[in-house]
Amino acid sequence: MNNLTIKISEPGKHLNQMQNVNERFDNKQKSKIAEAALQFEALFTSMLLRSMNSATSELFDSGENEFGIKNNSNLFGLPDGFDAIFEQQFADFMTKGKSMGIAEAVYKKVTGEELPTTVRSNSFNRTIKVDTRKYDTEFRSLKPAADSLNRLRKYEDIIDKASSQFGVDKNVIRSVILAESAAKQNAVSSANAKGLMQLIDSTAAEMGVKNSFDPKENIFGGAKYLAKMLRQYNGNLELALAAYNAGPANVDKYNGIPPFEETRKYVEKVISYLNHFNENES
Repeated sequence: MNNLTIKISEPGKHLNQMQNVNERFDNKQKSKIAEAALQFEALFTSMLLRSMNSATSELFDSGENEFGIKNNSNLFGLPDGFDAIFEQQFADFMTKGKSMGIAEAVYKKVTGEELPTTVRSNSFNRTIKVDTRKYDTEFRSLKPAADSLNRLRKYEDIIDKASSQFGVDKNVIRSVILAESAAKQNAVSSANAKGLMQLIDSTAAEMGVKNSFDPKENIFGGAKYLAKMLRQYNGNLELALAAYNAGPANVDKYNGIPPFEETRKYVEKVISYLNHFNENES
């Protein structure tokens, strides 16, 4: 076999082309990639737990009890509706702690770097700081209807728990519920968004919600998604609300509140309701 000779006239040129892949991303982009990698790991863990839960339910199904009611035997010993929320929360808890290595692998594949050790804890423990009082002098034209407020009262305990769990101001959660559904538990939109916080099926699944018409599942799922949007937009409430309504892709595309009349009116309505609650507490 003849020897092959490769002539490299400009070796520096080829070395310069081997740039470190991390130069493609700035720190802000890396932060978003890291959070997405962690969320992917949590979602994967949740799906794994759900699969284990389903298999356990089938394996240990004990039929009906003495009252003729089907027993709900599952991995966590919880009734239907609550196990989905617990699975998602348990998955988040696992992701906060010891790594499964999934987030690290995804982050390194995309950026070429190791996932910083501080990112895992900071991503989940970062406090959502929203200065709701800055809206006190704006958006005063809209007030929630009395019957909507009456319906909302029955969910106050769930709202308080969701607020504590996900770090979202309870008045923000209240305002979103009123703007989305007027506090009607069985509300369904033309886009097939469901329940109190109007979750579409894909968002409900992502947040671990099995039954969007169950008030606790819906409010916990909606509050969790709202918290995600607030973190994504560094506590900017208007952008988070716009993303909740029109999707984060549209907020990113227009670098702000999208020029959709529905979205702009939605943001104004939620903040008007928020102002109403803040005024009544002052």
